[in-house]
Amino acid sequence: MSQEPRKNTLTNRYELDLDGKRAYLAYEERPGGVVAFTSTFVPPELRGKNVAAILTRFALDDARAQGRTVVPQCSYAAAYLERNPEYADLRAAS
Repeated sequence: MSQEPRKNTLTNRYELDLDGKRAYLAYEERPGGVVAFTSTFVPPELRGKNVAAILTRFALDDARAQGRTVVPQCSYAAAYLERNPEYADLRAAS
């Protein structure tokens, strides 16, 4: 994959463009330094290429760099956090 993920603050999405298609992880800013990951979308043509994992890892690293915690409302983001305990410290208290 030649493209790198990016944060688009105008649309509140982390995005990755590949082969003329755009995958994204949408987020919402919350009070108290919390960011909620609300949905992940990967076009059918890009599925099976680890695109959602790349976006989620990028988003989690961004949250960590900003000192934020995360609410994984999206089922993919929640599963990613469960499978990757190195990001457990980012989960916002419920």
